[in-house]
Amino acid sequence: MLRSELSHDCLASLPDESYCDLNSLVFKHDRMYHHNILRINYTTYDVRRSQDTVNGSTSHCNIMVLAEPSNGDSTTSSHPFRYARVLGVYHTNVVYVGPGMIEYQPRRMEFLWVRWYEETGKTQTGWSVKKLDRIRFLPMVNDDAFGFVDPAHILRSSHIIPAFTRGQLHSDGKGLSPCARDSSDWIEYYVNR
Repeated sequence: MLRSELSHDCLASLPDESYCDLNSLVFKHDRMYHHNILRINYTTYDVRRSQDTVNGSTSHCNIMVLAEPSNGDSTTSSHPFRYARVLGVYHTNVVYVGPGMIEYQPRRMEFLWVRWYEETGKTQTGWSVKKLDRIRFLPMVNDDAFGFVDPAHILRSSHIIPAFTRGQLHSDGKGLSPCARDSSDWIEYYVNR
């Protein structure tokens, strides 16, 4: 999901995308910079400008992005959006050193480290049946449970509500990973519309 401005510049200058190797990115001074707050500008339903604030260490830590087609298909998933909990907000200065390199000037690349939710798919949800969408975290052993997101791909923050009646995932309050902050996870969540 991470597509930096640098990789777009590289792709624009080359005739074939296969020449641009994202493994050829070098972090300037081997540094990443952590930020506490992310501000997201968006357009409201009445066509006004507004701003959301996302902070990974508070309850305002969930985002919404457009769902990508699965397995390279042109078809989209059953739900048009994907949801994630922001675990960290970062930026780094990178230099592209692969084929088609133009210059050694560093460029700022911003990204989020996220933990993905998935649809439960158990019942029919949506406007027609007047039920909120239900989601849950992907199991941590799943390769797609964590990922990186370009802040430009975020539509806005989202309000995720625990499904209290279903209970907590870890009844003892001890999670598997302090980085994932899973000790207080619930079995399922509702997406508030």
